[in-house]
Amino acid sequence: MTKIGRSVLAALILGILVVAVSGCEKKEGPMERAGSEMDKAAEKTGQHMNKAVEKTGEKIEEAGDKVKDSVR
Repeated sequence: MTKIGRSVLAALILGILVVAVSGCEKKEGPMERAGSEMDKAAEKTGQHMNKAVEKTGEKIEEAGDKVKDSVR
């Protein structure tokens, strides 16, 4: 095989590999995007709930302290 023939063959194989790899790229469809958005929303909701529970606990402790002070 000549030097030019090898170069053409190498370029052809490289081109086939590039096309094959680019075809394997995973593209998100509408359901995947919706699921991703739902996951983000659930995580954000959980964070807000944790903050609310923490604040509620603090308020309950404050109320308990006030009850103790009023009993004394």
